[in-house]
Amino acid sequence: MMMWKIILPTQVKNIMPKQEIILGIDPGFGRMGFGAIEKMKTGEWRSLDYGCIDTSPKKKFVERLQEVYEAVEFIIKKYKPSVVGVEKLYFARNVTTAIEVAQARGVILLCAVQAGLQVDEYTPQQIKQAITGYGKAEKQQMQKMVAMILGIKGKIKSDDAADALAVALCTGQSLWVKKVK
Repeated sequence: MMMWKIILPTQVKNIMPKQEIILGIDPGFGRMGFGAIEKMKTGEWRSLDYGCIDTSPKKKFVERLQEVYEAVEFIIKKYKPSVVGVEKLYFARNVTTAIEVAQARGVILLCAVQAGLQVDEYTPQQIKQAITGYGKAEKQQMQKMVAMILGIKGKIKSDDAADALAVALCTGQSLWVKKVK
């Protein structure tokens, strides 16, 4: 008979730095969600900031990519994360949109790497699994769990920001698991 030992983050010392800051990004070129979270000494996560970066549809696509780059650069400088988590793309319908979002995602990855940061990438299913325990969770379930974990009262107004916070939490869980191994 195999016995499993469950180790909780609060039971293990020196696995994560005392105040880990993680930036989660839900990529996009028209609207990019971001969420910065911090691991507290108690082992709990708290939200530092979250929101959306909207680029102007009146500008050329390359100018919008530049806006995305500058926004990510600003957020990285402001919060000084040690890790950036970015959602991998999953598009089944609109190939043109997928290509444009992929280009914005490349800009985001480049910005993080140029800042010398570790970048972790997760599929939507991996993020849902990490947050709710179910890889096909509905968006409302995800938003409620993210708000509950981070102690955010009320509904997170932007789906993109909620998704970015979920990416950040998934990244945080993954860091902990990697360090326990």
